[in-house]
Amino acid sequence: MTQNSLQQITPPVEHPRKPPVRVKVQRTPPRYGRMYPPDGDRKQWWDALKSALGTASSSFVNASLLQLQAAARLPDGPLSEVTMNAALAMIEAAAPQNEIEGALAVQMACTHCAAMYVLSRVNGCTQRSVSAYSAAAAKLLRAYTLQVEALRRLRNGGAQHVRVEHIQINDQGRAVIGSVSVNQNREGE
Repeated sequence: MTQNSLQQITPPVEHPRKPPVRVKVQRTPPRYGRMYPPDGDRKQWWDALKSALGTASSSFVNASLLQLQAAARLPDGPLSEVTMNAALAMIEAAAPQNEIEGALAVQMACTHCAAMYVLSRVNGCTQRSVSAYSAAAAKLLRAYTLQVEALRRLRNGGAQHVRVEHIQINDQGRAVIGSVSVNQNREGE
């Protein structure tokens, strides 16, 4: 592909987004790492983490980082800084407004990390293993979809809206157009 054809495929960005909060990882044995800011400004970085997670609580940020580390750790290997930063970008994109939404966004990021890991294991497996990994991936991706739906319902109050696109009324048919309400206080009718 030429550079010109890539420009035709890529839609223009209408509202440039600010870069997501990032972490640097100093690996400490055996399983976890110490998080620190990539640019060295700890106070500003910590405030950006709080904002990304939708909280004012440092304890919530610490707990969330530990949960993300557990999900971003490569099996039998070190913590992946790339995966940590990708998870934080997902959480920030969800734009949680409080700790409940923040916890759900962390769950969504962890579920996504797990699903992608399971899918990466499918290649080069026996038929039996492929079936097991595929089933696990399907369950994780279904869980992720339910989490996205739960976030939507949490934000919108669970209200559903029906939009009617087409109405057909036959001859001798009757229709009411507009809002309809029933007065239940009417007696004897």
